[in-house]
Amino acid sequence: MAFDVAKAREDFPILSRKIKGKPLIYLDSGASAQKPRQVLEAMSAHAATSYANVHRGLHTLANETTDAFEKGRETVARFINAARVEEVIFTKSATESINLVAFSFGTFIKAGDEILISEMEHHANIVPWHMLAERTGAVLKWVPILDDGSLDMLAFDQLLTDKVKLVAIAHMSNVLGTINPVAEIVSKAHAVGAKVLIDGCQGVVHLPVDVQTLDCDFYAFSAHKLYGPTGLGVLYGKYDLLAVMPPYQGGGEMIAHVSKERITYAEPPHRFEAGTPAILEVIGLTAAIEWLSQFDRDATIVHEMALYDRAYEGLRGINNLRVHGHAGHKGSILTFSLGQAHAHDVAQILDRYNIAVRAGTHCAEPLMTRLGVTSTVRASIALYNTEDEIDALIAAVQKAQSFFE
Repeated sequence: MAFDVAKAREDFPILSRKIKGKPLIYLDSGASAQKPRQVLEAMSAHAATSYANVHRGLHTLANETTDAFEKGRETVARFINAARVEEVIFTKSATESINLVAFSFGTFIKAGDEILISEMEHHANIVPWHMLAERTGAVLKWVPILDDGSLDMLAFDQLLTDKVKLVAIAHMSNVLGTINPVAEIVSKAHAVGAKVLIDGCQGVVHLPVDVQTLDCDFYAFSAHKLYGPTGLGVLYGKYDLLAVMPPYQGGGEMIAHVSKERITYAEPPHRFEAGTPAILEVIGLTAAIEWLSQFDRDATIVHEMALYDRAYEGLRGINNLRVHGHAGHKGSILTFSLGQAHAHDVAQILDRYNIAVRAGTHCAEPLMTRLGVTSTVRASIALYNTEDEIDALIAAVQKAQSFFE
């Protein structure tokens, strides 16, 4: 069934906004996607009619809110096909999800152990491993990328030895759009006894995710890129692994018993959810997943990639423009440089035409070094974007190019 973009756009009030009399063109969804009204209304309605804290109360509002919160956990578990609902942990961000693994699973990492990451990683999937290496004496090793932006799997095979205890890899690059062969990576890593964490912040938005089929040990993503609210992340972890990991933070909810002499910890997932959680945000994520699930994911992928191809064909003929990332398997993220122009200057010119893009290093400085640039412009395409918006982007970049000649 073909994807009806016009119908989908009706659910996004902000997409009808005009700035200086012209329509907003939002191509920055890779940073944070816009929210459908179903998400906004779900959060507002619950706050107005049934809000209370979760898990601890016995009154009606507490029970209603706990049920709504735990429905969110069930919804996420189904969405990524977790084997158990207890394998879904709510955090404040994907960044916190990765840090949780670094600090909790990281207690099993010893001096001389190796951690593999790639040159295309977001800082959120780099810095926690640097910090872990500093704490433990572990060794951080980098898998290079090829000139087309794909992962160098030959190098990966050479680096993957029985010294490697963890592989941390992006499902889909937030800069290049490269979709990594994560199932193959997981299989090879498990063969040498290593665990695998997948940064799914971009992947879960643009691809169907089945954590059981992938067989990954951890999968992290954020709500706000998945058409949901900010302030909420998700960590999937295999239950048997979570059950032996120590808590990441201490406080209420994550304990079984507390006395003056000792404490005992709750079972997963609550062991890793200290304090009052992001209650309304979980309700918003539930609505976002339910909204997204009404569409044929294959159809949305076809739509997004058709827009990407249109943008690529329109931009690549512009003088001095270089598109970064040509991997054979990629998603709808288009990143480019325009001659010697600074990416911030290009983005400001595009903003004059009400085109919102991202400019800078995209929290991927090692990748910028590999590409030989200091910054880039990124247009990240979501399911609500249209052909007319892509044509407007092309026209605006052409005007920007003439400005810098």
